[in-house]
Amino acid sequence: MHRLFEPGLVNDAFGDPGLYLDFCDERRALLLDLGDIAVLPPRKLMRLSHVFVSHTHMDHFSGFDHLLRVVLGRKAAIGLLGGPGFIASVEHKLRAYTWNVVHRYEVELALDVCEIGTDGKGQRARFSSRSAFAREPGGPFEPVDDVLHDETTFRLRGRFVDHDVPCLAFAVEEKARLKVDKVRLAGLGLGTGAWLRELKHAVLTGAPDATPIEVQWRDAGGAHAVTRSVSELSEVILDVVPGQRIGYVTDLRYTDANIQALSQLLADVDLLFIESVFLEQDSAQAARKNHLTARQAGEIARRVGAKAVVAFHFSPRYEGRAAELIAETQAAWCGPGRQPG
Repeated sequence: MHRLFEPGLVNDAFGDPGLYLDFCDERRALLLDLGDIAVLPPRKLMRLSHVFVSHTHMDHFSGFDHLLRVVLGRKAAIGLLGGPGFIASVEHKLRAYTWNVVHRYEVELALDVCEIGTDGKGQRARFSSRSAFAREPGGPFEPVDDVLHDETTFRLRGRFVDHDVPCLAFAVEEKARLKVDKVRLAGLGLGTGAWLRELKHAVLTGAPDATPIEVQWRDAGGAHAVTRSVSELSEVILDVVPGQRIGYVTDLRYTDANIQALSQLLADVDLLFIESVFLEQDSAQAARKNHLTARQAGEIARRVGAKAVVAFHFSPRYEGRAAELIAETQAAWCGPGRQPG
């Protein structure tokens, strides 16, 4: 059974950090961090519905201008979220340009920007091409605990870690997935079709059992259509299976407080993308730069119970030595007596 989304690093391990999550059944994607994104073709940038930024150091936010240039006049809306001062950061970038003709573009671009403070309180602002991207008050943004974004099929959680500035670590969690049993489906005399997505949405959102579902499909015998209730369909053809959980951690010190925050956010995560900037032999440099060593990254992965780990954000001083950083991360993650999977 394929998953809701497929994650992949934007650049190689020496490039700017960024994780692209491509939804398998939708023309949609999410992006974690917004550094150098030149490698992403316009068609992939146009799929983005939301961008979540860990912090606004240049290698995590300089790609905003490129994204804006691609989607302006072509895409109706995009959501952005970041930490303290993020709304002002977006506003200053927008104010750096002259917008005397953008209001005439046929397609309005609206940026819905959310900011979360270290106190857990949020605020929202809107920037529209119709008003030359002047800042407008947004609707309420009230995160519940560490859930920063919540939809029917997935949620995004975030917690702050210390990088000498507040930096968000993220967990993207696919909610329980609904699996179609094709044998039972055939037993009902029904065929697959777009109606299955409607049924799954109804189940996930808690629709009443009596909610009607228009079941339409086409096979060798032609087109077919029947109406069944949610309860008639869900009890027979759907099994609930756990969803995948993806962790994304970059730019942090190796401290007890950071490890505790990540343990709460990422416990038993299926796949962890984590910075491994320096080799352990350069741990003093890592401490000065407020980054992790590969060994420290692997130890964090082991402590949070990550089922798999991907090391990235390598220092350029190790060009040609990526295998050493990966091996050090994997060895620390596995621990004594355990072999990498």
